[in-house]
Amino acid sequence: MKFKITLLTLGAAFFFTPSVYAETSGEALFESKCASCHVKTRPSDVSALVAPPMMGVMRHVKMTYKTKDEAVKFITEYALDPQESKAVCMPEKLKRFGLMPSQKGNVTKEELTTIASWAYDNFGNQGQGRGYGKACKD
Repeated sequence: MKFKITLLTLGAAFFFTPSVYAETSGEALFESKCASCHVKTRPSDVSALVAPPMMGVMRHVKMTYKTKDEAVKFITEYALDPQESKAVCMPEKLKRFGLMPSQKGNVTKEELTTIASWAYDNFGNQGQGRGYGKACKD
């Protein structure tokens, strides 16, 4: 009887763990909270963009904030209270896309921290720029 209970417990843990992880991972949160505006890669048709691609955003964040902690803090605070004076993108991007709307009520500070940490680890690395593998001004 103990064996059956242990087996059922392990089976339940295995069954539920992936779905819990998927809902709380940085990438899953990005997909549900950010991807409707920020795409992961620069598309061939940039006229359809409604916001800068994430790789460009993170490139500029990393150029401005030298540590992951600083970058995550900036992204978390900026998404909840965007201000032109805090923006790290180039002025022509603000002119084209406008200021990001506040995400208060759409995403929690904890979710933003998770998203920002994931984005820091996955985007904006040296050499990434405009999707062509070379650094250039976005």
